[in-house]
Amino acid sequence: MRKLFAICVFSLLPLVAGAVDTAEQQARALFTADWQWRLQARPEYATAIGEHRFNHALSDTSLAASRAALLHHRAMLQQARALATERLQGQDRLSLELFIHEHEEVLRQLAFYPYQLQPISNQDGLHIRFAQMVASTPFASESDYRNYLARLHAVPAHVDGLVEQMREGMVTGWVAPKTTMAGVPAMLRAMRESIESGPLAAPFGSIPATITPAAREEFAAAGPVALRTKVAPALEALEAFIRNEYLPAARDTISAAALPGGAEYYALLVAQQTGGSLTPLEVHALGLREVDRIRALMRGVIARTGFSGSFAQFSAFANSDKRLFFKSPDKLLARYRKVMGRANSQLGRLFLTLPTEDLVVKPAARENGEAVGGAYYEEGSALRPAGLVVNTARLDARPIWEVEALALHEGVPGHHLQVARAHQLAGLPAFRRHAWYPAFGEGWALYAESLGYEMGFYKDAFSAFGQLNSELLRAARMVADTGIHAMGWSRQQAIDYLNANTANALADNEIEVDRYIAQPAKALAYKAGQLRIQGLRARAQMVLGERFDVRQFHETVLGNGALPLPVLERQVGRWIEESLEAASHPAPARAANGS
Repeated sequence: MRKLFAICVFSLLPLVAGAVDTAEQQARALFTADWQWRLQARPEYATAIGEHRFNHALSDTSLAASRAALLHHRAMLQQARALATERLQGQDRLSLELFIHEHEEVLRQLAFYPYQLQPISNQDGLHIRFAQMVASTPFASESDYRNYLARLHAVPAHVDGLVEQMREGMVTGWVAPKTTMAGVPAMLRAMRESIESGPLAAPFGSIPATITPAAREEFAAAGPVALRTKVAPALEALEAFIRNEYLPAARDTISAAALPGGAEYYALLVAQQTGGSLTPLEVHALGLREVDRIRALMRGVIARTGFSGSFAQFSAFANSDKRLFFKSPDKLLARYRKVMGRANSQLGRLFLTLPTEDLVVKPAARENGEAVGGAYYEEGSALRPAGLVVNTARLDARPIWEVEALALHEGVPGHHLQVARAHQLAGLPAFRRHAWYPAFGEGWALYAESLGYEMGFYKDAFSAFGQLNSELLRAARMVADTGIHAMGWSRQQAIDYLNANTANALADNEIEVDRYIAQPAKALAYKAGQLRIQGLRARAQMVLGERFDVRQFHETVLGNGALPLPVLERQVGRWIEESLEAASHPAPARAANGS
């Protein structure tokens, strides 16, 4: 597989440079070649979006594969820039612009460090994503099970590549902070110790009766053997390497600025995650202003509950009073389902095009209960409905008042509506139908939370408090993330800031800060994107006045799939101009007889 991966970048080039005549054909061939490379290079991602040709494989994590990927991105960018852009029109021209943008952004990051910066951490990695991948994998046929067995046999080579990546980081100085790695050996050990009873083994315990008895017997025996002899030893080796070699070499600092060229690297991440040209200090100041604004709104909502104490006292009450928590996972899941049912019934008031993909509310794997938030979105495919996945572990950390905002964020009109809407854009190339720009995607989902007011949600003061706290956390993230990575804050300083300025549970704020340390700038996308989308709506309402139609606005925002924010602003601006033009030249009235 590694040899194939290393040469696939070159084998795809003739497909693009071959005998195609028009600019449109050349561009579409380029998009197709690159998309097929992406699926082959990232088979776990392919599985997640319902492309199952590579379900037998895991991604090649070797340094050689990273170098091959760098060559591929350079080749794709070179060929894209060579196309005759002026001969492209409409969506083809926009697709080429986005294609160039994506590869340019990847290469900007790789110019700092051409390998995987942090292949595993307490926030992400094999120990979290493997179970999620299994949940996205079909297990209906013999070939499905043979693919899964091949994937389990691929784990040792995959782990070897992770170790190779981390050793390179130890040599070059691109190592992770100790605080993001300290808990990883225990997480790997827990995964290994439950290897035959956890989610990786689950497919072998419920083999469909449609598979022949002989094959069922074969898989039921071969699965546990592969888990014991291939996966478990690889996990044990990774655990030992991290504990004995990597952790001693990991850095005591937590700021991205401590990396080689780190200040410039973090500035790039900030620009990419916020979808613009904001500097870290500008983001910090914006976060402070938003925290002050939202806190002022929260005072009024707290007063509506009848509580007379301070913000800190109300936060402690809201996170501890047993009346504000469900006593069983089933009741928590039922509340999410009820919210989604109500939301779906109201979508037609705000949107012209509704998602056709189903969305199911389901519990998260309990093994990941400490590693994921209250809920998350799982993209659907032709064979599997999308999921609003609810963390039913630690019910005492899942207050009722957060459910409405979180459900609208992860489900509809948030992630599910936006992602499923993009899937429906059949005329666009695959890379656009599955595109992800953080400020657009997370910004839309946070904006979608605020649409709850227009849909009849948040009438209860506690739920309104939950929505504001959700927004407040996203603003406080701007302050804490930039504080850590651009202003020298300590971990405790960041935790103290969140404790003092949000209503999050104290334990959750520690997890939040560790997330910012492990994934610099990633948490900035939510608020940055939300503010830009809200600003575009406000501009359109001001210019169009009574002619403003919120459904048309949302159609404009979502109708081209995910977009970088500057491109989105251009699209909305064009829609405003066209709306004004249409208003100044109304269509002639039709005669009563229809002639």
